Amino acid sequence: MSTATTAGSDRVVIFDTTLRDGEQAPGCSMTQPEKLRVARALSELGVDVIEAGFPAASRGDWEAVNAVAREVREPIIAGLARCTREDIEQAARALAPAARPRLHVFLATSAIHRQYKLNMAQEQIVARAVEGVRIAREYCDDVEFSPEDASRTELDFLAQVVQVAIEAGATTINIPDTVGYTVPDEFGELFRYLRKHVRGIERVTLSVHCHDDLGMAVANSLTAVVAGARQIECTINGIGERAGNCSLEEVVMALTTRAAFFNLKTGVTTSRLYPTSRLVSSITGMPIPRNKAVVGENAFAHESGIHQHGMLKHRSTYEIMQPTDVGLPRSNLVLGKHSGRHALREHVKQLGFELEEAEFNRVFEEFKALADRKKELFDGDIEALVLRAGGLQSGPWALEQLDVEVHSGAQAVATVRLRHTDQRVLERVASGDGPVDAAYKAIVQATGVPVTVRKFEVHAVTIGEDAQGEAILYVDCDGRSYRGSSVSTNIVEAASRALLEVVNRIELSRHAGARAGNEPRASGAPVAHSAA
Repeated sequence: MSTATTAGSDRVVIFDTTLRDGEQAPGCSMTQPEKLRVARALSELGVDVIEAGFPAASRGDWEAVNAVAREVREPIIAGLARCTREDIEQAARALAPAARPRLHVFLATSAIHRQYKLNMAQEQIVARAVEGVRIAREYCDDVEFSPEDASRTELDFLAQVVQVAIEAGATTINIPDTVGYTVPDEFGELFRYLRKHVRGIERVTLSVHCHDDLGMAVANSLTAVVAGARQIECTINGIGERAGNCSLEEVVMALTTRAAFFNLKTGVTTSRLYPTSRLVSSITGMPIPRNKAVVGENAFAHESGIHQHGMLKHRSTYEIMQPTDVGLPRSNLVLGKHSGRHALREHVKQLGFELEEAEFNRVFEEFKALADRKKELFDGDIEALVLRAGGLQSGPWALEQLDVEVHSGAQAVATVRLRHTDQRVLERVASGDGPVDAAYKAIVQATGVPVTVRKFEVHAVTIGEDAQGEAILYVDCDGRSYRGSSVSTNIVEAASRALLEVVNRIELSRHAGARAGNEPRASGAPVAHSAA
């Protein structure tokens, strides 16, 4: 047995911050229903803590944290707050319905942050940290404290701040590598220094939060665990600020696959990793790179003749974990138009998805329609249907008909017919540089919602000439950015439905803003999220 770990419990707490730090990645913002869907998936995955958001940042953040606190009961639900009474009170109110709430307070400690961001001396930082933790303890017994930019903070001062936070009542001390600056050996020494020089540190859980700016977030997190940390803060697919965060699926499978070295375990159900990864990718519109460790399309693919020969002899020659360990489907079962409800239901379960009856009925209807257009439906096709059915958002506009004419050397012409929930049916014709451009112009004319397209992407969902394509669209409107996506064998239809999803979000956002126009904000003013 390895002696890699020498302190405390053999259990590592998995703290997921996909809904807070992960959502801060450009283009990854989620609606409240999407956040709830991800939170439920994280609960099924078996994470210990879900950081649901930063309640003081905006009314939307407050409401999302409050909704997760009400509806997700198994994990601890955490809310982020600066070390100010107003922030902490906002977070406490948002977390009030939670079965197991946690207040996570943070304050920058590095010299560069003290000078340029806070304009505060060391003594002021110490006093503010004590005050923040004490206020948080007034509302919650479970309080986590993060000295932001800890990896660039002087060791003696960091130890001082950590000690006063523990004395003030913090139960978890999180050490963030906020800008992804540290390296494994240096970071390990930092944790060993704190364990040696901070009185009472054995009474709290040491945590680690790493960013991936230099590509070492997972390595640094694992090194911290070896040095005594017992909580890892991470996100699904490693999404987050700038280059992202420590990847949950990678760090969990490292601890699982190398259990003989780490002598540690987590409470994560690893077979739920792949479906959860796909769900977050679908909702955020962030495709998973083919070569992504653990959940990427190539993670278990072998093309080299030498590798294939070894694999045929014994899988362990070139695979250190089984695809089924992470929930990656290996079934070659192909469904078609003659497949019934039972076959589809079983296949959906094999892919790791659980659907309510209403959701399954929608999936089955779309499955039959798709089966009429495709000869064979593969795992990726079924995944796309499931992810779409669970995420369908009601809105005023629906696409009834789309006709496109394209001729070489001439502009494309699109005719769209839209139905509004007030029973209006509008038909518009527009021309454009291509079929998607023409369809977009017709939709904008019909809905009256002006959008500026920033980015348009198309990805094949499966293989073959009749593969479904996923259209992902990023637009600006009313000073905000929106994202929409849709899947179809017809790329123009997928692109049109993606735009309608965006239009519906804009309409719903405008109505919500009008209703809340005379209500007070969740806090005095919007605040920037921390990268702690």
